[in-house]
Amino acid sequence: MEANTRSTGRLPAAFLTPGSSSFMDFLSEHQPEILPGNRQLPPTQGVIEAPHGTTIVAVTFPGGVVLAGDRRATMGNVIAQRDIEKVFPADEYSAVGIAGTAGLAVEMVKLFQLELEHFEKVEGAQLSLEGKANRLSTMIRSNLGMAMQGLAVVPLFAGYDVDRGRGRIFSYDVTGGRSEEHNFAATGSGSIFARGAMKKLFRDDLSEADATTLVVQALYDAADDDSATGGPDVARRIYPIVTVITDDGFRRLTESEASEIARSILERRLEQPDGPRAALL
Repeated sequence: MEANTRSTGRLPAAFLTPGSSSFMDFLSEHQPEILPGNRQLPPTQGVIEAPHGTTIVAVTFPGGVVLAGDRRATMGNVIAQRDIEKVFPADEYSAVGIAGTAGLAVEMVKLFQLELEHFEKVEGAQLSLEGKANRLSTMIRSNLGMAMQGLAVVPLFAGYDVDRGRGRIFSYDVTGGRSEEHNFAATGSGSIFARGAMKKLFRDDLSEADATTLVVQALYDAADDDSATGGPDVARRIYPIVTVITDDGFRRLTESEASEIARSILERRLEQPDGPRAALL
């Protein structure tokens, strides 16, 4: 639905009709075919081959939360893209990391960003972090039909809860089921390896610098065992996307900051190629 400003200069009546503060409800009422979950897919045999994003990790620390992702997208056994973006700001105090079908995931994130912005403009206030997590759950549930055809989207949502004064992490399944994770979380094909690394390295007194190093270390370990997860690529200068959310808002580490962390981890691994335990043997 587009505003025709060339003829009368007025917005269509749909834009001027009082309704819900939800942008998804607005589309459902006036142009439902735009919503991804309402699209009709042609009959297919087998799983549709499409680029998939993989490992996303998050960890809390006193004062905030860190959300990070690798840069590789795969299509079967082929690397579809080496520098895909998987972590996006949702609003000033939250972010989403995507795992699953890349095209649908990016589209869902853009719709989620619009949902939060629309609510804030209509209501004059931001949704609570809990409310944002619930809205994302509804959007994932609306994609269930496509998920059943192999086009699943399983994001990781993290943000700073201004009411509670701390960072929080929410994970989802393909049906939209939502769970709050404590301390750390991971999703995607390399999540089992990343979670193991974070379990070993997590502490309650992590600083922001410690937390950013921890998530890059977890992604490195995931890439070491999962072919769909991309590790730091020094030759191409491709490094993980690392974001920090505190009471100051959302911040993405610069390429130089991310590369410095990745290079320090690589240097330590060169000194101890079999991991820290090698020094004890």
